[in-house]
Amino acid sequence: MIEFGWQFFAVGIPAIIFGGISKAGFGSGAAFAAGAILALVVPPGMALGIVLPLFMLVDAATLKPYWGQWHWPSAKGLMIGAVPGCIIAAWLYTVVDADVFRLLIGVICLAFVVFQISRAMGWLHVRKVPFSHPVAWFAGLVSGFTSFVSHAGGPPAAVFLLSQGLGKTAYQATTVVVFWAVNWMKAVPYVFLGIFSWDSIVGSVMLAPFALLGTWLGLKAHHLVPERAFFALTYILLVLTGLRLIWMALT
Repeated sequence: MIEFGWQFFAVGIPAIIFGGISKAGFGSGAAFAAGAILALVVPPGMALGIVLPLFMLVDAATLKPYWGQWHWPSAKGLMIGAVPGCIIAAWLYTVVDADVFRLLIGVICLAFVVFQISRAMGWLHVRKVPFSHPVAWFAGLVSGFTSFVSHAGGPPAAVFLLSQGLGKTAYQATTVVVFWAVNWMKAVPYVFLGIFSWDSIVGSVMLAPFALLGTWLGLKAHHLVPERAFFALTYILLVLTGLRLIWMALT
């Protein structure tokens, strides 16, 4: 039984609130920061196990406000592609050690920041393209894989959804229903891989009120807070977290 000290709460509470805000209000793109930040104070596998039930709680709380506003062809394509992505990731989880996952999560953090800044600065353009089932499936595969190993399915899904030219709320609603489904796909293999444990369940229960607080704030912020302000903080957190995880993995 792990004793959850002040470091766990000092890091976990703001991380989970932040993750809830991102999932409920800003398309899930930066929600994986919660798991990445938590992996600074607990092993990566335990961080995955703690965060998944909390994200599923956020999913349940956000489905109703966005119900029926998603772009169903995109949502369905991403969900279909996520199935093999989760299977591949589950296999990988059985053959590598924790430092590999720290390194992978750290690299994903930095890559996300580079992608977002490049798009904001006009160095990278995601052009609108006609809907394509194979492209949706591929985006779903990558999203399912990264979601399984680090709860970072948002960025690959975002690239695809941005190319569809969806409105802000349709985009948000699509991410809600997609990751509601993907998180349920992950739950069963997490059980068999031993990612869930008594310690992870206790950690999830203690942080659950803060996940709901983040959800409430995210629903409000979706209509009130400029995305630029939210993601500016996100970039800082992810760069610091990514560098720290990479350092921990390599040393």
